[in-house]
Amino acid sequence: MKKTLVALAALLFSISVAQAQEEGAKLAKSAGKALTSYNIDAANNGDKLTEAKQKIDEAFKFDDVKSSATALITRGDIYATILQKEEAQSAVTGKAPIYSGDNDALEAFTAYKMAYELPDVKKYQKADAVKGINAVQASVINIGVGKFEKEQYEKAYNAFNAALLAHDILKANDKKSALDDKAQYDNQLYITALAAAAAGKNDIALQFYEKIYKAGDAKPEIYSGLYRAKLAMKDTAAAEVFLKEGRKAHPNDASLLFDEINTYLAKGKLDELTGSLKSAIEKEPTNVSLYVTLGNVYDNLYQRELTAKNETKATEYFDQAVKYYTDAAKLDPKNATAPYSMGALFYNKAALLTQELNAMPEDFSSAGMKKYNTLKDKITVLFDQALPHFKKAESLDPNDLNTLIALSEIFSRKDELELVKEFKTRIDKVKGGGQVAGPYFK
Repeated sequence: MKKTLVALAALLFSISVAQAQEEGAKLAKSAGKALTSYNIDAANNGDKLTEAKQKIDEAFKFDDVKSSATALITRGDIYATILQKEEAQSAVTGKAPIYSGDNDALEAFTAYKMAYELPDVKKYQKADAVKGINAVQASVINIGVGKFEKEQYEKAYNAFNAALLAHDILKANDKKSALDDKAQYDNQLYITALAAAAAGKNDIALQFYEKIYKAGDAKPEIYSGLYRAKLAMKDTAAAEVFLKEGRKAHPNDASLLFDEINTYLAKGKLDELTGSLKSAIEKEPTNVSLYVTLGNVYDNLYQRELTAKNETKATEYFDQAVKYYTDAAKLDPKNATAPYSMGALFYNKAALLTQELNAMPEDFSSAGMKKYNTLKDKITVLFDQALPHFKKAESLDPNDLNTLIALSEIFSRKDELELVKEFKTRIDKVKGGGQVAGPYFK
């Protein structure tokens, strides 16, 4: 009895599988017929294209259909037809097409490619697949560009990569490709790498960059891409090799120069930074952030030399920091970073001297008191010099916590208790996630 039941269950299962397979094949065939009806009279049979899409999507829920070249080509043809219809409407209306799917061109290409790669695909089916791939390749690229512009980087990468795969298939069959021009092909490799990197696929991005690099005559952006991909993959040594080679090959390229600056910043190579930043300023004389960054570098160099008791060099670097912060403030009077940095320069110098003052031994002699008071007066002057810069920074960005804290501490030193209270209230509000209504200093 048990054996009979098992046999009956197996029979029922095989029947249900066969019915499912037949159901999928029928749906795919029916979808093909609906597409034919649409193509015969597209103006009056618009609903047939909708029907074709619905039936082919339903058919592909059955696994056996995915190994049918006929069904795959039908699917490719349906999605390619939807794409053509929408692009034709776009040409008439002058508006960008609103695709019915996320990427109809990619859906069509994927179906054609699957059919092309089937081991038992017939010669005429393979030819149909190649023809379909040729028809949708340019649209795959265009939709990829749209995805990239919308910052949908993984979808952009999928589209761009499909365009390259399409090129390989077309060339293998002696057909024309949208990427036949070498410059266009290299650009496609580049934007595919960009999309991959933006999607976090740095290992894949690296493959595309390397392909261009190995072909010779790599442009600056390829060296920059190789450097950034390697850096993202934590291979700092290899990244720096590409950067060094790129800088040698393209010494006037701003992008590689900025990569070099970022490398020096990350490593704290202050002495090397000054030259690179000055070169960058020559190339981009209106870039305020470069002036502020160079001011910061000189500020750090000043502190380094002061700690080492090299007062002459420290003074030189301090003056250079003042110069570049001043240049930044003149270049963009609405930039809050420049006046804040200038204020911090004087403030930090005062703070360092305060430590020196506190470390002075008790000496109540006339000479000792004179030395103490001289240093104390110098500190007061420095805090007074810092104050107007912090006031300016606060007027431009009243919610910057560092500026508010600096103002509060200076007012505390000056015993201006009302202002201390005012800025404590503002600090508490910003720390609590709020925003102050407006600047205190106008």
